[in-house]
Amino acid sequence: MTRNRLLIIGGAIVALWIALNLALHFGQIRHNQLDYDIAEHFPPGKPTAPGEIFASTLAAIVDHELHTAFGWRPNDFFLWGPKVGPDNNADRQLGIIQAVRETTRIFKDNLTKVSSNQYDQNLVIADTDFRNDALKWILPAPEGKYADGVAHLRLYVTGLRDNPPTSRELNVRAVELIRLVQAWTDLLGDAHANLYRSKKDDGSAVHTWDCDHYFYHAQGYAHVMFHMIEAIEREYVVTFKDDPILKTMFDETEDALGKAAVLKPLVVMNGSPAGLFANHRRNLDAYISEARQKMYSIREELQRSPL
Repeated sequence: MTRNRLLIIGGAIVALWIALNLALHFGQIRHNQLDYDIAEHFPPGKPTAPGEIFASTLAAIVDHELHTAFGWRPNDFFLWGPKVGPDNNADRQLGIIQAVRETTRIFKDNLTKVSSNQYDQNLVIADTDFRNDALKWILPAPEGKYADGVAHLRLYVTGLRDNPPTSRELNVRAVELIRLVQAWTDLLGDAHANLYRSKKDDGSAVHTWDCDHYFYHAQGYAHVMFHMIEAIEREYVVTFKDDPILKTMFDETEDALGKAAVLKPLVVMNGSPAGLFANHRRNLDAYISEARQKMYSIREELQRSPL
């Protein structure tokens, strides 16, 4: 009887563990989908102020991470935080906030500012807010600072709708995108290096259980860039009509990033190149490298573009 009870308890524990992991797996798949349809919020043909779609999409990305599923995960209290529980979404969110920081910085410094003109103050505050330590639990907690950053992006949008506008409009010359594409290319280079690395910074080997950290961090980059390229294609729609080559390259980059952003294996495996098992880091890197290479071509086209 005792042995049977132990078998039943052991079986129940195993079944619970499997059910929990399946729930987390499918929950993450659902969370990876950003329920923000640009065409729904900004129907084609409806006039928008330059910068409105870009800022609104950036705000939606951060808001989604704060207010869906388990919220902001990287800084959760140590008793139930990522170090003692599922950390996939935490790693992904760290990649997301890093890409958001770089995108907001370029938005503030280059896309809405020309020469000696002043910075847009709402973008200055949003940029500062998003640079808060993502791992801090309190004093201040990143959730509050990131929510404030979202609020100031939305205040920026409100300012664009004022008459006269009180926010600085997006400069829709194609050449202004060079800085943003360069920043994104650098992030994808970081992702590529981590997806191929065999040693950590301290010289120790990268083990199988380390691989998911690099996988989901890189995926966070792809998530942000995918949705922001959708916004760029709407913001620069008139410009792209005069340069169909540029439009095609952005479409191809968006396709690769979109696939990278939702790739979700049940377990991130680290198989050898000639082995029977998958190497999911390499699989993800195929899309990351494709997007990175396309961005090099986009940058060259932007440098040649008179627009």
